[in-house]
Amino acid sequence: MIMPIRTQLLLQLATAFLLVPGVQARTWTSADGSKTFEGELQSHDATTGKVTVMTSRGKRMTFSQEKLSADDIAWLKKNGGRSGGSTTELGELPAELPDPDSEEADMSKPVQVYILMGQSNMLGSGRIKGGNGSLEHAVKEKKLYRYLADDEGNWTERKDVRNVRVKISRGGGLMAFYNEFMTIESSKIGPNIGPEHGIGHYVGHVTDAPVMVLKSCTGNRALGWDLLPPGSESFEFTDGSGKTWIHPGYKGSPERWEKGTEPKRIGWYAGKQYDDDIGAVKKALEDLDTYYPGAKEYEIAGFFWWQGDRDSRSAALSGRYEQNLVHLIKQLRKDFNAPNAKFVCASLGQTRKGATDGGGKILDAMLAVDGTSGKYPEFKGNVAAVYAHPLSKGGSSGGHYGGNAETYMNVGEAMGKAMVGLLEAGK
Repeated sequence: MIMPIRTQLLLQLATAFLLVPGVQARTWTSADGSKTFEGELQSHDATTGKVTVMTSRGKRMTFSQEKLSADDIAWLKKNGGRSGGSTTELGELPAELPDPDSEEADMSKPVQVYILMGQSNMLGSGRIKGGNGSLEHAVKEKKLYRYLADDEGNWTERKDVRNVRVKISRGGGLMAFYNEFMTIESSKIGPNIGPEHGIGHYVGHVTDAPVMVLKSCTGNRALGWDLLPPGSESFEFTDGSGKTWIHPGYKGSPERWEKGTEPKRIGWYAGKQYDDDIGAVKKALEDLDTYYPGAKEYEIAGFFWWQGDRDSRSAALSGRYEQNLVHLIKQLRKDFNAPNAKFVCASLGQTRKGATDGGGKILDAMLAVDGTSGKYPEFKGNVAAVYAHPLSKGGSSGGHYGGNAETYMNVGEAMGKAMVGLLEAGK
């Protein structure tokens, strides 16, 4: 059946599609003859059989020509396209994402893995239900993020993007909170979302390969302490009262101690959360077929980082944030043997440019590592920072933005678009 069709607008690159000049409006019929709809042909790839049509309702749909009647297919062969094809695996973004189609990814290609890390921002508190501020209200009443639901109001599903969240349990084993194709229609993801849906739909849309969005993070964690990467060194900080403190390097403990005193270790160390988060990701990828059925191999395509709240509350850690962030980017690539993996971070939503408090230092650090700043030439074209304040619907990172789902979707979309830009730059 043709309607409803859950679709995506495939990329209309000149090497992949023949754009059809003029108006090609006609009545289309499903293969079994049970459904018809009016639509204008936008493009047809004769090699893959993909057809893109603009319906009379102004909605773009992409589907396989096999869903059409024999007469429609014959018409397409005569009027709609030419043989060809492309090796291009990445394309451009439309102004608005269409609904995803129901087709699965090409499993002959390695899974493109995107690792999501941070603290509670990345973990996510955007309410799915609950009136104004919820995702349901944003999509079904305000008509935002329309690719998340079809014309009948049912939540869509991306069959080419796997949505996975894992962590290391207290006993050292791997816990999987959810492991499914990307959809809001799920009892496993719980009542809230993070930025992963905006991220996953955008990177999935442009990637001609299976995609996995793999999240491993815990709330209330600092880059300068819990998430400190291996190789980080200790440093001294003198506070406003003139007292000097020692902050540990990787695997040091406790979180800080006064200079000249003997540190007493606690049951946690600098970088423990980093070790756990990376360990969880590696355990999941060792069992790849469980987390992406049918997958044989993977590539680490990129990292997403939304964090900074706890560091912003410490003058010592916020002042050290840029140095730690630079080291984090390099260490992640080293730990996953992925020197070309892209990195996208996002600032705290409440922090405006020009702020001089801890949040301002976090923002400045992120803008500094952005490849366009020129401060770190090695990051040009492979690191991007998202300025989140204009995207936030209010509240603060400490208050989880009041649970407003639009904040998490807006930041997720912006991070996804930033990653697409890096991928395009690296082609």
